[in-house]
Amino acid sequence: MPHSPRANPVSPLSLPQVRTIGLLRPLAWLGQALRDIARAPLLSLAHGLFLALLGAAIVALGHNRFWFVAGTLSGFLIVGPVVATSLYAISRALERGERVGLGLVWQTWVRWQRNHAGQVQHQGYWSLVRFGLLLSLAATGWVAISASLIYTLSPVRIETPMDFLRHVVLERDGALFAIWLALGSFLAAPIFASSVVAMPLLLDRRISVRQAVLTSWAVVLANPVPMALWAALIVMLTLLGLGSLLIGLVVVMPLLGHASWHAYRDLVDASGFASVDA
Repeated sequence: MPHSPRANPVSPLSLPQVRTIGLLRPLAWLGQALRDIARAPLLSLAHGLFLALLGAAIVALGHNRFWFVAGTLSGFLIVGPVVATSLYAISRALERGERVGLGLVWQTWVRWQRNHAGQVQHQGYWSLVRFGLLLSLAATGWVAISASLIYTLSPVRIETPMDFLRHVVLERDGALFAIWLALGSFLAAPIFASSVVAMPLLLDRRISVRQAVLTSWAVVLANPVPMALWAALIVMLTLLGLGSLLIGLVVVMPLLGHASWHAYRDLVDASGFASVDA
């Protein structure tokens, strides 16, 4: 049974307990997320609106510079779990029956890092920033590899989004696009495995980035099929958001953010670790 973290401190190398779930459980997370949005609509949709406006600014600034737009958007979407931190806090507050407002969002970003400062050797201090930088580095690597692949194998120079659509996506044999998708899936898999529950866990418990990432990997290894479904749902909903001229991100971003909190609650028992609020 879980024990009090104050009476018997948890080893820095120990991990929270991981649960197994049913195949279709990810669909329930989306249903729970919709209920959270309905209970805090303005705050939730404001997060999505912010992301959509930022995406629109990136597209406007990049204009016809395809790799700038692709790289910046990829990086921003990959660090989405970090950006959604205050959405996790909203879901947690709703779960606890606590007050939800702008003050909660502000306190999430201001007080949370200070609450991590008491850990042994400051392992968790600025954990959000460190984890976000790691994800940004992964996104940069993907764009560099992707650009190298396209430049090497494409028969024409790809400079604009229309070039990519015409000569890669709609190419008659589709071989280059298939290779590009396969490479993207291969590189995205470890990023997904490292982040699927890491940020909600870091928000909720006094735990290091290393422990959070290892816990995420343990979750995926214990639930490979449900996690594959969850990854597919994330990709599908994100593509819907992007394909709707970014308008869909207003709903998709908070939907996935709230659902990620419920995924964490279903998949991880972190009761043996001190709460960030403690």
